[in-house]
Amino acid sequence: MMKLNTFIPKGLRGFYLNELNLYRSSMRSGNLPQAWHHLERSHILGQSYPLEHTYSHWLMLKFGFRQRNVKEIFGQLIRLLIGGWKSFIDHVPLGNTGGSNVPPLKKMELPKDLALILKTYKRV
Repeated sequence: MMKLNTFIPKGLRGFYLNELNLYRSSMRSGNLPQAWHHLERSHILGQSYPLEHTYSHWLMLKFGFRQRNVKEIFGQLIRLLIGGWKSFIDHVPLGNTGGSNVPPLKKMELPKDLALILKTYKRV
């Protein structure tokens, strides 16, 4: 039986939103590598849920435009086209950081803290 993901669990949403807040704070302070790090973490936490997954890629696209990074812009456009529906049917490569520097379907090792969070919400 296929599982459909529509809404991120409330507790997991808090961790996802925290990463977005850390991203915004890093952007305000001009720490772009740290900002990108938090975008990647938001992607890992939200990639199984269509809205959160798509929003992480949207922010990555905007980041690419700010950096004038053509590879990132095109990579994010492709991910925006396919990412949301793959989340909806729960077919995502866990741990994938979402940037154009990694293949879209490559499963990656989860950071230990995120693995514990996702395990709590039965995503690992």
